Amino acid sequence: MRQIRWWFVWLYALPVWGQAPLTLQDAVQTALRRHPSIQATSAQVEAAQARIAQARSGYLPKVNYQESFARSNNPVFVFSSLLTQRQFTIENFEIGRLNRPDFLNNFQSLVAVEQTVFDAGQTRSQAQAAELGRSMAAEQQRAVEMNVIAGVVRAYYGAVLASESLKVAEEAVRSAEADLERAEAIRAAGMATDADVLSIRVHLAAMREQQIRRSYELDVARAALNEALGLSLDARHELTTPLEALKPPVEPVEEYEKRAAHLRPELRLAENSARLAETRAQAARAGYWPQVSLRGAFEADRQRFIDRGGANWFVGATLRWNLFNGWATQAGVAEAGHALRSARAELERAGSGVRLQVRKALADRRAADERIGVAAAAVAQAEESLRITKNRYEAGLATVTDLLRNETAAMEAKLRHLAAIHDQRIAAAMLELAAGSLSADSDVLK
Repeated sequence: MRQIRWWFVWLYALPVWGQAPLTLQDAVQTALRRHPSIQATSAQVEAAQARIAQARSGYLPKVNYQESFARSNNPVFVFSSLLTQRQFTIENFEIGRLNRPDFLNNFQSLVAVEQTVFDAGQTRSQAQAAELGRSMAAEQQRAVEMNVIAGVVRAYYGAVLASESLKVAEEAVRSAEADLERAEAIRAAGMATDADVLSIRVHLAAMREQQIRRSYELDVARAALNEALGLSLDARHELTTPLEALKPPVEPVEEYEKRAAHLRPELRLAENSARLAETRAQAARAGYWPQVSLRGAFEADRQRFIDRGGANWFVGATLRWNLFNGWATQAGVAEAGHALRSARAELERAGSGVRLQVRKALADRRAADERIGVAAAAVAQAEESLRITKNRYEAGLATVTDLLRNETAAMEAKLRHLAAIHDQRIAAAMLELAAGSLSADSDVLK
């Protein structure tokens, strides 16, 4: 019989032995490597970097090569093509040939170079806007990374809490089973009634329901953790970071607000948005000024693809100044001005919102710290009360109602203590998130 029991223990423990140990920091590193949102923001940063190269291309000349072929007996085409091919002769001045020329082939090769000399800073504004776009993409990436880390912390400690809650439920079931054995023994001695035994059986059934519910909650919590890590929902881990209270004291609220003012991605995004609006306003005002460009071209025209042709070149300068475009430039300048005011107002709103988030996160952390102390004292008191009540019940000095009430109170006190520690660990991470300093190396992950 003992051998059969060991076989059951071995089969039950086999899936656990196959689980890889996973600390909270390991979980965070896994999520930063594998989570789809991280990969998406990395691609956005690379795209923003490519846009910088696009914008800076305006400083460089544009070189185009063109190859074309035409065949016609149009008198103007034949006359001009013969000139550009350097094949015009005195016979081509004959009236008959001028009016009714034969078909003529023209293979044209053209290399053109164009360089903008002055555009009132439009190219510079576009380059600055692209660089600001890259900075904004990097801040968005950092914000996503911080949110992913926060999500992992929630999911990890959620799974740990579910596991510890299941242990409490299992302990409550074992305690209820012991109470049932004790009550049956007391009834056999004539010191208890059937009602007492039935009451404990009902209590045992309730504890087993708690155990069942907690076990399924643990399955869901583990799947949520895998989703936060970017892994298969069925992946199994042994969570090795314990659910323990944090010891270091919190800093004053001014320190977190000061840190958030420099580190929060949302504030940096708002600042860059304001700078981007200023850059676009400068680009819009550049529409009032002329643009100057240089253009050079080398052209080769041939009757056959490789011979019977000539070449020529061209160099020129162009000044283009828009004098009237239906007030489109004025409207663009006005739009950019409104966008700039909106960006500055959004920056002010973001700053106030960040300070509020810091204060709320700090309040949650301090509340959790105090709850842990209260809950720990309640656990000690509930366990001592339960011990006394069990002894009194065995001696016939307490009722079964007193026993079951203390059993329930002890379980609830343990669950509240676990919940307080869980909330403190989450609040600590949320406080770092609100301050903009949450990273894979943060102390709150240890």
